[in-house]
Amino acid sequence: MGEARHLEQFPLHLATNGQALELDRFTGKPDWYESYEQEFAIDGAAGRLVSWHSFVSSWDMWEMHPGGDEIVLCVGGVIELVQEVDGHLQLTHLSAGQWVVNKAGVWHTANLDQGSTATCVFITSGLGTRHRSR
Repeated sequence: MGEARHLEQFPLHLATNGQALELDRFTGKPDWYESYEQEFAIDGAAGRLVSWHSFVSSWDMWEMHPGGDEIVLCVGGVIELVQEVDGHLQLTHLSAGQWVVNKAGVWHTANLDQGSTATCVFITSGLGTRHRSR
């Protein structure tokens, strides 16, 4: 047992041995993610990054997780998840308490109405995550 942490500042890694491991303070910078991937590569696609993000605007990029699925759980506000499946866009509106799965290999992004805020928890098989411009 330890002191309470906020998931937005201190994400977790769910290891394949059953441990929940606190990660370094989240910076959002590419080197943070690179460090995470290097440290937990041994868990492969079965390891999970658990993170919390708040958004005030639509995403400016697409992302894709090639090794495994990602759960997106909306905990506040409303967000529209956009998934590119077989060349077609699928739109899913999420509000607090609702979740959706980004399947492995599916490119996804998100939209927010202007002036709104959304907060989501992500449980991600993040190794090898790729990005592209929107």
